[in-house]
Amino acid sequence: MELDMLDNKAADVFEGYIVRKDLVRTFARQFPVPTYVVEFMLGRYCASTDPDEIDEGLEIVQRQLASRTVRAGEEELFKARAYKDGRAKLIDIVSVRFVEKEGGYLASLPSLNLNRVRIADKIVDDNERLLTGGFYAEVTLEYDPVIAEEKGNAFGIADLRPIQMSKRNVLDVMSEARGRFSSEEWRDFLVRSIGLEPQALSDRAKDSILLRMVPFVERNYNLVELGPRGTGKSHLFQQVSPYAHLISGGKATIAKMFVNNASGQRGLVCQYDVVCFDEVSGISFDTKEGINIMKGYMESGEFSRGKESIRADGSMVFVGNFDVDVEHQQRVGHLFGPLPQEMRDDTAWMDRIHCYLPGWDVPKMSKELTTDHFGLVSDFFSECMSRLRFQSRVAAMQNRVHLGGALSGRDTNAVNKTVSGLLKLMYPDSEMDISDDDLEWATRLSLEVRRRVKEQQKRVGAAEFRNTHFSYFIGDDGVEKFVATPELRADNEIGDDPLEPGQIWTISEGGSDIDDNAGLYRIEVNEGPGSGVKILNNPAPPAFKESMRYAEQNLYARAAQLIGDRDPRSHEFSVQLRAFDAAKKGSKLGVAALVAMCSSMLKKSVKGGLIVIGEINLGGSIEPVNSAVNIAELAVEKGASALLMPVAARRQLYDLSDDMATKVDIQFYQDARDALLKALAE
Repeated sequence: MELDMLDNKAADVFEGYIVRKDLVRTFARQFPVPTYVVEFMLGRYCASTDPDEIDEGLEIVQRQLASRTVRAGEEELFKARAYKDGRAKLIDIVSVRFVEKEGGYLASLPSLNLNRVRIADKIVDDNERLLTGGFYAEVTLEYDPVIAEEKGNAFGIADLRPIQMSKRNVLDVMSEARGRFSSEEWRDFLVRSIGLEPQALSDRAKDSILLRMVPFVERNYNLVELGPRGTGKSHLFQQVSPYAHLISGGKATIAKMFVNNASGQRGLVCQYDVVCFDEVSGISFDTKEGINIMKGYMESGEFSRGKESIRADGSMVFVGNFDVDVEHQQRVGHLFGPLPQEMRDDTAWMDRIHCYLPGWDVPKMSKELTTDHFGLVSDFFSECMSRLRFQSRVAAMQNRVHLGGALSGRDTNAVNKTVSGLLKLMYPDSEMDISDDDLEWATRLSLEVRRRVKEQQKRVGAAEFRNTHFSYFIGDDGVEKFVATPELRADNEIGDDPLEPGQIWTISEGGSDIDDNAGLYRIEVNEGPGSGVKILNNPAPPAFKESMRYAEQNLYARAAQLIGDRDPRSHEFSVQLRAFDAAKKGSKLGVAALVAMCSSMLKKSVKGGLIVIGEINLGGSIEPVNSAVNIAELAVEKGASALLMPVAARRQLYDLSDDMATKVDIQFYQDARDALLKALAE
């Protein structure tokens, strides 16, 4: 393997805390233990770039894993070793239960088929998670022949070492190292740390993988990920961190999840950082009360059983598979469709989900996607993430990001939690300055994954969730920017969301040339210091060039009416015409071009779903439209919800069929100022 710049930098700043991820894969299938157990051993003996040291460490790891992991059929061999030598060392998942008759605790070692193993109270008191599902540990098993004669349970645990990081300063190490990486390098390094190669992934896929990590760094975070099979949805929760617990199918009981009323034993959400429901469509609850307790916990992080109210920090993750693709799922229902019946159409349950992660953005796992480079040792990485849970980065948004008016209190809370989680991953040092680009990236992503939840609630039919136009402002005088969910609207479709300022949908009715047909266009205008209009299309269509000239002259002549005290002559307008049909001439688009230029100067968006029609001449008069019915029919076909036309076209539209007239809201304007006022979003 060739070391790249990122490897050398990581080796320099994370000495002793990195491991080559291809080494992990050489052991991953050989021994019956999760990845983080293998990495724990490799991190101890192979955290080096020196090939000789790595080879020497590999031999030790191979020897220890071979001698301490129990393969199927070797159970009696390990018991015999303990019997003969008095002690035997092994690596196993250890769980403990309290047995009243015994007046103490008994442990289970599943790989040896032993479920009545003695264990000292002190070991259990120091490791409470032994009582809720247990964890992997290096175990010293002892055999006592005297106890064997008296009680029968001859085997006991003399010593236990959890397979997780024990050092206290891990976050300081990570914080100090982060300063040596750029944001792009750090993002790639985090992706490598869970065994994937960032060069083989798109930006959308990397974003999804970072979102998977947010429940590990954010307390009481609720995430749903549904998508195709084989994209590694449960890998992070099963293989990478000992602080996560995976529930695969079956029944989820109140006693197991929250608290056992009989024994007072706290459940999984109290003991683990993350509880993940795998194959969530197969999960069922033992009682209706289970879902209600879960909803209460997802809302407040508290649940009450009996007299007391119990607080816990565990995040909840629900992962599952689509049997069909996203487009089909949206046609036949909504994106929560694969969930169990108790949750599927429950908008109150959905409202507690902070993030719907687009699992379809992550490619299916293959050899090309796995990395051969250095990444953080899993136990170090998971320990750092666990420590980050007790920090927050919400303060980074204050006075820098303002969320739009469409967000409810729960929406704002969800977005804040996701932004905080993403920024903690990107900036583990709370003192480090967060760049505007990273803050905007985290905000956009957080708004998108929360809006996806709201869109599904809207589909279920709840009127209270109708306003899903999520937006944000950067800075006090920033431009309002709207965030869409990509699966709802392709780039060439007219959605309900307002476009960015300076952008507008329009339809050309065509011109006198034989090949100048009607068609849909989007005009995109950016303004900056300078003067004049610069059309970026090369070559610029002559008909559109003429419409732009009329629009420009009207902007200069009527600036006071249109844009107040701003001076358009001190601005340069860069204009691009994007055609979405065979038509490319762009004739008679003057009114839309004028509105787009005003929108870019005023920093205000045009209404979502609106198409603006019409041509303006040099004198400021609106030219008549010749084929208003054809334009209206084309607008409906393209998915527009509103159409803004010159008032002179009103009589022609009597010929529009009743069916078409009910599908689009047609409004009229008298002049350029009227068109602008009716086009801009409130």
